Amino acid sequence: MKVFVVGANGQIGKHLVDLLNDSQEHSVRAMIRKEEQRRHFEKKGIESVVVSLTGSVEEIADAAKGCDVIVFTAGSGGSTGADQTLLIDLDGAVKTIEAAENLGIKRFIMVSAFQANNRDNWNEAIKPYYVAKHYADRALLQSDLLYTIIRPGGLVNEPATGKVIAAEAVERGSISREDVARTIVAALTEENTYKRSFDLVSGNTAIPEALSKI
Repeated sequence: MKVFVVGANGQIGKHLVDLLNDSQEHSVRAMIRKEEQRRHFEKKGIESVVVSLTGSVEEIADAAKGCDVIVFTAGSGGSTGADQTLLIDLDGAVKTIEAAENLGIKRFIMVSAFQANNRDNWNEAIKPYYVAKHYADRALLQSDLLYTIIRPGGLVNEPATGKVIAAEAVERGSISREDVARTIVAALTEENTYKRSFDLVSGNTAIPEALSKI
């Protein structure tokens, strides 16, 4: 499958693009927001397109033409205000969902936030971020897309272990960004993740097995 990665220059995005580029099963197109970010991908022979999530649905759709799957792993980042969180993490995600629908791309994987589905468990310090993720996820749930929503715990830059806990609700924990990327790749064709959403933290179960038992 050809995978369109939104947020390819992010920390999870870069891991994901590398994994897909090295894969024998899949190919990748990286969506980035700045021309200067293109060099990172060009050096590796990875196809990239420059599009802003603050642009139009049509611009996002044009960039994704010819792809089979969209993975949304973009984020406004912790240093921006609530306005950018609203524009990128919510409206940008919803526009990407609309672009997928317009193109007839059925498979859509969303990287959300731990327990974004449960208001009682939101971190008050970054509440606008949780609000954005919650309603972006809702838009995906209400679509006709073949979705998977992954809600990772605290993100760390440690090496991947390849072992996780994946379930509708798990105890709060952390997970390496590389393991999130590996989980996305495994979920692409794991039918047990179709039309499912789940929390994801580090654990003792190999990723393919964990996904097969959600």
